[in-house]
Amino acid sequence: MLEMTRDAFEELVGEALDRIPPELTRVMDNVAVFVEDEPAADDPELLGLYEGTPLTDRGEWYAGVLPDRISVYMGPTLRYCETREDVVHEVAVTVVHEIAHHFGIDDERLHELGWG
Repeated sequence: MLEMTRDAFEELVGEALDRIPPELTRVMDNVAVFVEDEPAADDPELLGLYEGTPLTDRGEWYAGVLPDRISVYMGPTLRYCETREDVVHEVAVTVVHEIAHHFGIDDERLHELGWG
């Protein structure tokens, strides 16, 4: 398994977020990004997870709710990648993938676009 400090991994997630175009980040609403060590035991290879209500599903009822949550999982990412460059790439893909879910894009479409 590739070794990396938590701080270094969090920095890569921050850099991936910084590369999201401003026109998209301006319309992101009520979403928080977290780095977690491991996903739930029932899906140990999961690299990232979006939990919340996509922008496309929000209506007049959407008010006073907790922020959507994007989790990026350090353990599976480091086990999956062989080099630091692989981690940089995989973190970027994972961040884009989960943000796309916030915008209502499903896994099938993300795979078609090469972000699967």
